[in-house]
Amino acid sequence: MEYTYDLETEKLIKLIQTKGYRKVCLQFPDGLKPKAKEIQDAIKKETDAKVIIWAGSNFGACDLPIEVKRLGVDLLVPYGHSEWVYDMEKVR
Repeated sequence: MEYTYDLETEKLIKLIQTKGYRKVCLQFPDGLKPKAKEIQDAIKKETDAKVIIWAGSNFGACDLPIEVKRLGVDLLVPYGHSEWVYDMEKVR
């Protein structure tokens, strides 16, 4: 059985465009990692943002890759969790 997920790519693209984010990090649980490149390509096609895919661990909503702050990421998008989007300016 194959599941269809609405990963809200269009909503994310609109957010990036509206807020002017320049560097975005996408974090996926293992089950959604196969969709990472597809979402990265869609964002790059519609925005000028650089998109980083976090390939490290992801054990739930509390497992945030805080290390991305050193990369100058403006927006962290952890997929597969409750609706949490992190503006890295507010985390700093």
